[in-house]
Amino acid sequence: MIKFQPIFNNIGSAAILMDINNGNILSMLSLPDFNLNKRKNIKDVNYINRATKGVYEFGSVFKTFTIAAGLHEGVIETNTEFTNLPKSLKCAKNRIREYDDKMPSDLTAEQILIRSGNIGSVRIAQKIGLEKYSLFLERLGLLNKIKFDIEEVGQPLPFKWGKCKLATASFGHGITTTSLQLAKGYATISNGGYSVTPTLIKNFFDGNKKKRILKEGVSEQMNLILRKIVSTKEGTANFANIEGYEVGGKTGTAEKSINGVYTRNKVNTFVAVFPISKPHFILIVLLDEPKANKEYVYHYKDGSNFKYKGNWRNTAGWSSVEITGKIIEKIGPILATKYLEIN
Repeated sequence: MIKFQPIFNNIGSAAILMDINNGNILSMLSLPDFNLNKRKNIKDVNYINRATKGVYEFGSVFKTFTIAAGLHEGVIETNTEFTNLPKSLKCAKNRIREYDDKMPSDLTAEQILIRSGNIGSVRIAQKIGLEKYSLFLERLGLLNKIKFDIEEVGQPLPFKWGKCKLATASFGHGITTTSLQLAKGYATISNGGYSVTPTLIKNFFDGNKKKRILKEGVSEQMNLILRKIVSTKEGTANFANIEGYEVGGKTGTAEKSINGVYTRNKVNTFVAVFPISKPHFILIVLLDEPKANKEYVYHYKDGSNFKYKGNWRNTAGWSSVEITGKIIEKIGPILATKYLEIN
């Protein structure tokens, strides 16, 4: 993470590595940091703990929750077709648009998540309905302040539900939470549908006392889609397709709101789940206000040894995903040999 700060010139970053089945946090990082042994009064808000205290709009990573809610409520299947999707739609005085002008107008529910479609996500949320959708997010632990081992925990910003809020929340706009809660939510989505409690203190969890939140089969369907986001050319996270680790996940690129006004500054996030055939780890990488780098050389993971220098796209797929892939390459062998053998 420190290595990539000058590459993407972000003001801060955060990462969380968590056991998907019991909530044990194996590693947690927030940058910039400071020496705890030096008793200084830190007044610069840039030193906030972005992993637990920082509250953000995460953008498209919320689309995973929308698809999962639709499957859980039985209003869609992964192959449910949505036809004649417009490139934009109006809600109150605001217009919701696709981030990609080339987004197909006919998509299945699965393709909506793989291609990260905004309008398709809105249509799915509308089929679910406001009451069921909001309750689903609440059950995942995304909307209220989470209980944690340290007091430095952020409070998601309150808001009033309505038709437009349902629409924007479906693709992660106008709704906030913390990286810690994001890890908790994705763990439930991918671990078979069971609630976990993130903890810094090793939790010897009794599997017989697991609380199921999602209907049986939802996780298996979601994990197949998350894998395709990384492994197929239509997905947005190809740089995390590290051979041998079956990485799945979802990208999120969100405009940052400062004093209630949306700016050109971004929050780029990638949530990785691996190995997707038997999920065991969640890895979240967040970059606060990154910039595109036209000199950085990307190495494609399709076996072609193709290299690409320079990029103008300031999205998670070209920043947070790249970092996540590099991290998994380094920690994957350690997790396989040191952690899985004793758990």
